[in-house]
This record gives sequence, structure tokens and C-alpha cells, in this order.
Amino acid sequence: MIRLDTPAAFAAALADLPGPDARAVAAARDRQAQLTKPAGSLGRLEDIALFLAGWQGHDRPRLDRGRVAIFAGNHGIAARGVSAFPPEVTAQMVGNFDAGGAAINALARAAGLELRVVAIDLDRPTGDIAETVAMSEAECLDALNLGAASVEAGLDLILPGEMGIGNSTPAAALCAASFGGNAGDWAGPGTGVAGEALAAKRALIDRALDRHRGDCVSAFEGLRRLGGREIAAMAGAMLAARHARVPVLLDGFIASAALAPLARWQPRIVDHCLAGHVSAEPGHQRLLRHLGLEPLLALGLRLGEGSGAAVAAGIVRAALAAHDEMATFAEAGVASE
Repeated sequence: MIRLDTPAAFAAALADLPGPDARAVAAARDRQAQLTKPAGSLGRLEDIALFLAGWQGHDRPRLDRGRVAIFAGNHGIAARGVSAFPPEVTAQMVGNFDAGGAAINALARAAGLELRVVAIDLDRPTGDIAETVAMSEAECLDALNLGAASVEAGLDLILPGEMGIGNSTPAAALCAASFGGNAGDWAGPGTGVAGEALAAKRALIDRALDRHRGDCVSAFEGLRRLGGREIAAMAGAMLAARHARVPVLLDGFIASAALAPLARWQPRIVDHCLAGHVSAEPGHQRLLRHLGLEPLLALGLRLGEGSGAAVAAGIVRAALAAHDEMATFAEAGVASE
């Protein structure tokens, strides 16, 4: 597991990223050419199998152990009414996760995935980003390392998820600081705010951008100034996954926004990531374009929790099953020409 003890260590880990195993990709591609189907006839399912082969380092990749890692954190900006729900719902939903009663519990079970929930200082919200930084350096590093600790040897796939009332606000701010634009370009209804409440949310984001954008001079500074503990933890998990060569299946707008400041400063960070879906949050489609990722699904989801990625894991399983279990032309006695 990587350790991100200083901002410099984080920057070094982001700068020095391992790549996929080219030999495993070539071997998987050779296998694809021998399977009993016309070349390319399974479309993106074939691409997914090759993607997993490269990052797992095997020509016949597996999904024996996939993990949804949910991180929960509270936000100072939530006290300003940027969400349709009060801040105490974060802790209540963590209790629901632990009791097995949330959507992600059901969806993770259906997809055959482990579920890990990490609540991060819920009694201590981040700073109000319209007025101050979200986190100190130490707080941001702690969150990054909690995320990194969710990645361990033996994982075949990780799906970072989140819970944090109000977190579509810092997510939109991170996207704007990373890729340009203002709140109107990135901020949507989140949990369901509209009208004057949505206008107020956007005004607060623009105020935060005015205060912090000029100081977001690195991925770390973007995360600590405009992010949140659960957002930084997802970023830490994705960076650690890259160094462990564990592929990532991204969820919706918040999870993708955790990648935004990393991608701003190191575009190759997205290479080990698949976009599970595009959510109903308007900024997500725009963000995926900036990240250069094409979603597997578009179901109008906007829950978070890793829920959309968990549904998309079924597509990944289908891709791997076809790649691994189909007979070759020789095995089936079928003419290949």
C-alpha cells in the first residue's frame, strides 16, 4: 500500500504511475481472435476484457473479489441549505449501510461484491468552502490515506462510493477549478434542490471559486481547498489502486469529481478507470468528456453510494464470462474461415 504522508509524497505518487501489462493485453487479444464469434462482434464487452487483462496482468482476467468502498464525510457548506436533506442524514445513512438496508447493500449483493464503509470524522464537518479551506494539509492527508487503505492485494476491481450531504457542491467546485467554467456549468440539483435554492447553491460555489481557484495549484491543493474528506478518500483509493494495478469502476458525479483534480495535473490517472454509468446530474456527462471516459450505462441514476458502478459490475462480469468461457474455434470444431 502506498503511503501519502506529505503533499510531496502525494504528488510523487501521482507523477509516477505504472501502466498496464502489454503482454497480458496481447495474449488476451490473441484469445479473442480464436473465440467462436466474428471479430469484434461483442463490441465493448471485448474491450472490457482486454482492459481488465492489462491491469490484472492475466490473459483471462477474473472478478472473484470486487469491493465497493464507501466513504462518508460531512461538509461545512451543508449548513447553508445546499441539499434537500439536513447534514445529520450522513450519519443516519452510514447506520443504514451498516444494517444492510440501503440501495448499495442490495446492489452489491446482487453483483457479488464486498462492501466496506468508512465514516470519516462525521462529527467534524469540513470548513465552509465559501469562506475558508475545506481541510488542513493533515486532514486531507489523513483522508487520502484512509482511502488508500481500502485497496489491498487480491482485489480484482474496486468501486469507490460516497455518502455526504451537500457533497455535490464541492464536487461541482472541484470540476470548475480543474477544467474551467463556473457553477452554472457544473452544479445541478444534487438531491433535488431547485429554483431559488439551486441559484443560492450556485452562488456559493462561485464564491468558493473566487476565493480558492487561484490557489488550486496542484491536485492536492484542489482537494484540500474545495473537496471533502470522503472525496479525498476516494481520490486516495483510486491513486492507490493504480499503484496496485487494481482497475477502478467509477460511479457517478461525486466519485468522478474526486478524480478531476488528479486528472487535471496527471491525465494518465484515468487509464485504469472505467466509467460505470452517466448519472442524471447534469455536470457528470460534461465531466466524463473531460476525463475521456465513455460510460457503460445511462439509467438516469443519481443516488451515489457506488450504486451505478455496482449495477455496471454486471456488465463487467458478462464481459469476463464471455472472454473466459467461450470455446475457441479449435475446441468447438468450428471452421474459422
